[in-house]
Parts: sequence; C-alpha cells; structure tokens
Amino acid sequence: MTFNTLSVIGLGYVGLPTAAIFAGRGVDVLGVDNNASVVEGVNRGEVHIVEPDLDKLVRDAVSAGKLRAATEPEPADAFIIAVPTPFTDGNKPDLRYLMAAAESLGPVLKKGDLIVVESTVPVGATRAVSERLASLCPNLRFPHQGEDASAESDVHIAHSPERVLPGHVIAELTRNDRVIGGLTPNCGKRAAALYDIAVEGQCLLTTAATAELVKLSENAYRDVNIAFANELSIICERLGVDPWEAVELANHHPRVNILQPGPGVGGHCIAVDPWFIVDSAPNDSALIQAARTVNDSMPAHLAGKILDAADTMSAPVIACLGLAYKADIDDLRQSPAVDVVQHLAAAEIEIILAVEPHIETLPPELEGVRGVTLAELDAALESADIVVLLVDHSVFKAIDRKRLDGKQVFDARGIWR
Repeated sequence: MTFNTLSVIGLGYVGLPTAAIFAGRGVDVLGVDNNASVVEGVNRGEVHIVEPDLDKLVRDAVSAGKLRAATEPEPADAFIIAVPTPFTDGNKPDLRYLMAAAESLGPVLKKGDLIVVESTVPVGATRAVSERLASLCPNLRFPHQGEDASAESDVHIAHSPERVLPGHVIAELTRNDRVIGGLTPNCGKRAAALYDIAVEGQCLLTTAATAELVKLSENAYRDVNIAFANELSIICERLGVDPWEAVELANHHPRVNILQPGPGVGGHCIAVDPWFIVDSAPNDSALIQAARTVNDSMPAHLAGKILDAADTMSAPVIACLGLAYKADIDDLRQSPAVDVVQHLAAAEIEIILAVEPHIETLPPELEGVRGVTLAELDAALESADIVVLLVDHSVFKAIDRKRLDGKQVFDARGIWR
C-alpha cells in the first residue's frame, strides 16, 4: 500500500521539519498542533522556530499545496506522533501529551492505517498507545492483541525515534539511519515503507521496546560522557589546571574522546531521556543517576563562582551571554544557561543583563524576575563588570577580546581561552 496522505501530530522542532520533508517528497501532509498561532503561521508558509533551510522548505511545500496545518487530525494513510514527552518534578516520564495525541486519532482511524511514535518515550509506551487506542476503537484490531504476534492487525503501530541535531535537522532527518521498532514485524515493515519515501539512510528494523531503549541509551551515553568532562573540569579548578587544555591533550590518545565541559546539560533529549531509563530500572542505573547529579549541579557551581566575584564589587552589573541550551539556536528547553541566571537572580544581584540574539522576549522562567532584563550585546558589554559566556553562539565567538579588558570574565565554554 502506498502512502498518499500523512498527518504529523505536533509541529515543534521535529514535527514541522518532518512534515515539510515528506511534503517535499510529494506526500499530502497535514500538520496538527493545538497552538492556533502555529497552525495559522504554517498555513501562511511561516515557521516559528529557528532552523536553517526550514523556512524555505515549509514555504515551498505550502505554496505547492502539499502541506497545510490544522488543530484537529483528519483521516490519513499514516500518522506520525511528534509531541513533547517531558518529565514531572519527580523526574517521572510525563506521557500526557503522547496519550492525548493518540486519543485524538481515535475518531479518524480506519483499517490499514499506520501510526508511528517519534516522541522519545520510556520502554513500553508504544504498546501503551496501542492499548489505549484499542479501548477507544473496539471495531479495529491492534497489534498488541492476540497471542499470535505475527497476526495481521487492522492498524499498524511502531516506534521510530528521531536522532537529529538542532541546527542540522533537515539534513539529519533525511540522511541519518532510522531505528524502527514495530509492535509486530509487519508493523515494522509498514513503518519502514513510510520512511523509505524520505530517508536516505538505512531503516534498521527491531522491536518497539528495543527501539525505545536505543534512543534513551544514546542520550544517556552522551550524558555520562559529559558528566565525566564536567567533573574533570571541577577537579581541574581545584588543581589549578586548564580543563580545556587537559581534555584537548588527553584526546590525542587514539582511544580517548572526552567531550567538552560546560555549564551543564540542556535540551529536550540529553537532560531528560536518562530519567526514563532510571524510572524503568531505578535500582540498576547508579551510573546514569550519578551523571544526572553531576550535570544538574553545574549551573549552581558556576553561579557560586560568579557570586564570589560579585561579592568583591559594589553593585556589580553581570552580563550573561546566551540563554539557549546550545549554540546558534533559539531552543531554551532545560537550558543550564537559564538556570545560571536564575541562581544569580535568587542571590539578589541588582542588574543581570541576559543576552540571547535568537529570542525577542525573556523565557517564562525569567520573565518578571527582579533584576533580569533582556539586553543587546553591545550595551551589555559596555555596562558589565562581570561577563559570563554561557553559550558559544557564533556572534559571541566573534567578540573582540579587547572589549573584555578590565572585566571579570567567566568563560563556561572555553572559547576565549
């Protein structure tokens, strides 16, 4: 069966590029989002996120009549769910958005449809989606039902986690290999047929549970490696050693590749996904939990050093350069840079100038916080007594070092060494 129509549920950092790429391959795509302003913007050919080449891709797809957006799903041959899966205050997976997206498909599902969960989820969540839909659509057979796992179901369900780097999403969505885990082998094959339309990399078939764990493992692995680098940087401070030089020299060993230290770990993946593993196996994940502890402690550690310097000054002005969780994007989710600013504000620093060239207003966590204002780079550098480099945006790398003369500088990314 061919896929003439596709519906992508969630038009965020992954969903919108995915919808645009499939539309560019000739599929009629409906993007679904509960944010009416996002829907209206997409229908005008506009994008609401910063991602190279995405604006043209969306504009061309909308102009060609291959991409449109709505707030409710419509019947389609396939559905991709790409909604957020955050965690709660207790670091528990929050699957409300996923289940709401799945439930929204109930009224439009028909025999032969394919559902792919792209959202990063704990092991077992894809099966839970199947179970929930079965309760809503008793007239359809779902892949988890029955003792014969190879039996054909009316609806096929699979998990295929995204593996993309912000700033390179378009290229990576098409070129990266896809891990595809079906609830049955037939589900996996159907999902692979969908991705063959748009993906140049290999489609690697496995079970849904394995695919779920693979994505979590990839990000937990990176989190552990970053935690080692961050812990090493703290040790270097104590010993009077330049951590970036130490890492650079250690990496000349042919079997060593230490990652770069920084102010912590942010984003929608690395700072979140390890907790999904911990939740599934709390007594068998000591290393993963330790890494999370190290990385989560870094913003407070850096803020403490900044405050020590501020204590030696009368009414210091602190410029914090960058609020995004990584360079040259506008994504502030779980950003350690935001955490650092919050720590400084909590210490009642009178003037904190937050510089983030990719946003126009402060994020909710900082909006209305006493002492914190969003500032232009030139004004912030002119006024600051203390300059804190939190994100290695290109515009910050280009700063003339002479403009830092006479100021106390904290370079959390090692770009001004």
